[in-house]
Amino acid sequence: MQFSDIIGHDDTKQLLLRAVQTNHLAHALLFDGPVGGANLALALALAQYVNCEDKQPQDACGRCASCVKIQKLVHPDLHMVFPVANLGKGKTSETYLADWRKFLLDRPYRTLPDWLATMGGDNKQGNISAEEARTILQKLSLKSYEGAYKIMLIWLPELMNVASANALLKVLEEPPAQTLFLLVTNQPDKLLITILSRTQRVAVRAFTDEEVATYLRQQLNLDETTARRVAYLADGNLAEGLRLSQQEAGGVAVSEQHAWFAEWMRDCYKQDLMKLVKQADQFDGFSREKQKGLFDYSIRLYRDLFLWQQGAGALLRLPDDEMAFVKNFAKVLTIDHIERIVADLNEAAYHLERNARAKMIMLDLSLTFSRVIRA
Repeated sequence: MQFSDIIGHDDTKQLLLRAVQTNHLAHALLFDGPVGGANLALALALAQYVNCEDKQPQDACGRCASCVKIQKLVHPDLHMVFPVANLGKGKTSETYLADWRKFLLDRPYRTLPDWLATMGGDNKQGNISAEEARTILQKLSLKSYEGAYKIMLIWLPELMNVASANALLKVLEEPPAQTLFLLVTNQPDKLLITILSRTQRVAVRAFTDEEVATYLRQQLNLDETTARRVAYLADGNLAEGLRLSQQEAGGVAVSEQHAWFAEWMRDCYKQDLMKLVKQADQFDGFSREKQKGLFDYSIRLYRDLFLWQQGAGALLRLPDDEMAFVKNFAKVLTIDHIERIVADLNEAAYHLERNARAKMIMLDLSLTFSRVIRA
């Protein structure tokens, strides 16, 4: 991973480059960013840069032996620790290293549920065990094989148990020579205060809508309208944007969610019971993920309706057709309507998560909305 492979975040890239070039790189960096952000990608890019044999002013060369090995995640001085689920195969990252490399090389904008599903532990919790801490200490006791730095990259250190966190704290207090710790976190508030105090925080912002849309156009060849709509729904989470852009279920693609939602609201407004019953049947045939996605989309659009009602239209980031819908539908809704509808949608999503019959949930919502909207 090179810095040039990461879209945006130029200020953070320059901060890291200057730290290396001026010999002011802290021995432990905490890449603190949101889920689906660039924090893991930036940590990998820094790992490649510090051990590059032909550093360029703005990036690693990408051609030397060290760069080639790190790009394949097989460099002997790059050690990686990540949460694992207890599946009987072992409790340390070493057991799952081949799966982890494949998972990460696919794309570095990943989430914990993605990883647990990949390793077959999607119904279990991931954690970094005390055994892992002993492995960390053992690996760092060795000298570097060929790079300038031994690099210990820890993904989601907030999932360390007490024993492993204390072991990490000890090695952070007395780090071996030429050792670089790269901690990648989404929830720094769950880390020990003493660990936070021994690391230098690198704040990584969420991706902008434009960055997400550009990445989707370049990597998945999405058209402009679809990329913008997906970027809006992803809200800075590139992992979610990638998931949404590839999501197809029951004929309702991400690009069609607005059309489906707008038709639902028009039928509720017209109190067309025949269409509402048919729509409930259609909804019942969708996959559970698509059903939840449609509820999530509905809640988001009602949030935008609320912002428009409050005179905060400048904050909206909607495509033209959705913006037109918000402006028109806002004429028939009050703030009380929106609050009631959003509360009902959240309750419906709650029951859907607990396997209530989707058709009954949808029909109940439709009848309730018909009364509320026309009240």
